[in-house]
Amino acid sequence: MLRKVAVIVQNRVALFEYGVINEVFGIDRTDDGVPPFEFLVCSPTPGVPLDSGNGTSVTAPHPLTAALDADVVAVPAGGIGDPSAFDDDYLETLREVVRRGGRVLTVCTGAFAAAAAGLLDGRRCSTHWRYGTQLAAMYPDVTVDTSVLFVEDGPIITSAGTAAGIDACLHLVREELGPQVANRIARRMVVPPHRDGGQRQYVETPVPDCAGDGFGEVLGWMLENLHVEIAVADLAARAVMSPRTFARRFVDEVGTTPHKWLTEQRVLHARNLLESTSLSIDEVAERVGFGSATLLRHHFGATVGVSPTAYRRRFSCPTDRAAIGRS
Repeated sequence: MLRKVAVIVQNRVALFEYGVINEVFGIDRTDDGVPPFEFLVCSPTPGVPLDSGNGTSVTAPHPLTAALDADVVAVPAGGIGDPSAFDDDYLETLREVVRRGGRVLTVCTGAFAAAAAGLLDGRRCSTHWRYGTQLAAMYPDVTVDTSVLFVEDGPIITSAGTAAGIDACLHLVREELGPQVANRIARRMVVPPHRDGGQRQYVETPVPDCAGDGFGEVLGWMLENLHVEIAVADLAARAVMSPRTFARRFVDEVGTTPHKWLTEQRVLHARNLLESTSLSIDEVAERVGFGSATLLRHHFGATVGVSPTAYRRRFSCPTDRAAIGRS
């Protein structure tokens, strides 16, 4: 049963991510039928103000030992550099909590602390999409998934960037105390008790900087001609290569196949059009080269995790939404 929750902070404290944990577990909502939590804020340096930016600070009143018998220890966003940036006692506390049967929940880059403690070895996890590649490179025994809002693997729950911590915390409450309690907390926070999709819908996909052998020119031509049918043989001819050599070099230079990269760029262009125009779904599909709304929905859902219509509702600016509503 979820009764005692401890959050561990150290320099520098990410206020929003810390606030998310406090909002879910640190506020008394017994008047709304939510069971009380014993909520402790712990630090390797209790009583010492910890910098949280912009001239503000957070002071944890409890030492790390107070967290050892917690049902859950929560770790807000923190350091993403060398593992030595984490206090040794801090990492050992995380390990000991798990050894005693407790759980660890991380928000955003808090996953780096769990990885530094060895708790993610052989496990799947998530973190903010900007830092997924770095986390995977630093800890090769960890499987990093930046396409989802949170991951539960054994006693460890890791969440994506910032607000995804709300999803992870509510998931934990739902799992431990049931959907009624999670829904009551969500209602008080004025957030959905469960969000669809994943963090893929927030990821920007940059165009690779490829030099030499005409690759840069080929990529540029592809981006300018997304609306037309593009065959690998035609691209190979533009790069003055055989189709087989071109396909192999494309994977080496870009990191994926020509077909997959082209599909990703078409989806990215569709995202931009859905955000900034009032074009119909059929018109967007035609503009980006999918040909039909059905094909757009298929590839968009597979890549972004939500439908084009849901994405537009979430990301289009108010003036565009008004125009869509009048059409």
